[in-house]
Amino acid sequence: MPRASTRPTSRDVAQAAGVSQASVSLVLGGKWKGRVSAATAERVRAAAAELGYRPNLAARNLRLGRTRTVLLVVPALTTEFFAGVYTGAARVAARHGFGVVLYPSPEGIGPARDPFASAQSALDGVIASSMAADALSAIRGDRGDRGDQLPLVMLDSDPEGPGTATVNLDIADGVRQVAEHLLGLGHRDFLHLAADVPSWTFEVRARELAARLAGVPGTRLRTVRSPISIKGAEAAVRGALEGAERPTAVVCDDDQLAAGTYKAARRVGLRIPEDLSVTGIDDLAVATAIDPELTTVRLDAELFGERGMRALLAVLEGEEPEEGDIPVSLVVRGSTAAPGA
Repeated sequence: MPRASTRPTSRDVAQAAGVSQASVSLVLGGKWKGRVSAATAERVRAAAAELGYRPNLAARNLRLGRTRTVLLVVPALTTEFFAGVYTGAARVAARHGFGVVLYPSPEGIGPARDPFASAQSALDGVIASSMAADALSAIRGDRGDRGDQLPLVMLDSDPEGPGTATVNLDIADGVRQVAEHLLGLGHRDFLHLAADVPSWTFEVRARELAARLAGVPGTRLRTVRSPISIKGAEAAVRGALEGAERPTAVVCDDDQLAAGTYKAARRVGLRIPEDLSVTGIDDLAVATAIDPELTTVRLDAELFGERGMRALLAVLEGEEPEEGDIPVSLVVRGSTAAPGA
């Protein structure tokens, strides 16, 4: 056993567990399956825990040519959704000895500057949430040679886009759930309050809503675009609510837009849900802070971040990331009812 004042080494762990240093390296590096037995792996982990052993990451990184640092790029820190994405990604990263640096692109989407002197030398990879395809050229080191680029996992983005891998929420299904709910209540006159952002995820929402409503005779769908803010949504939607042919339901691209719709409706004397049904997407804190509480699609932001980080780790190890979109669910609350209820 090493002295209390001496930092334990992998050799100490190997001696305590009765295995080779190579086996210790395999087990603590997470690469033991198929190479050592489960019982041996458990013995190594127990010995490491008892000794208080922690790998020398600096030496390991030098051997592997890695910094064990990942950049998470988000459009902006405007809602708690992206805090959840970071929390999930950081939790998985920590279990694998990685750190996550959070970088909100100042312009939200579009080209973002390299936050480091050279991202390629400072990072092992990039996870980018809800970003336009050209936002990452400076950070990722695009020079026309994909072999020189940092591994990139795109979140909420076109699977055919520039990412090494893509992780998506099943936004299309969420929109279908909203449409089915409102159609089931009897609504036929819809307004889509769309986010004024040129992003794949918002294109999917518009396309799926139009496709679902087009299959039902007698429906009408109009679209108004708005910046993603409560104030912007209030200004954008008010004109449509004041007209003689106002909709009976407003489908909003996110919960902030729905909150703005609430304000606009009340300014023109409409009651929710008696005169107007309103839905959102995200299930942010604002969804239960407004009255009546908002019917919205719940997106699991932390699971989203976890899946993104797991996908990047798989890419770094030369493995295939987990497939399949993350399920979403409609949460029905007090903001929706039958027309004229």
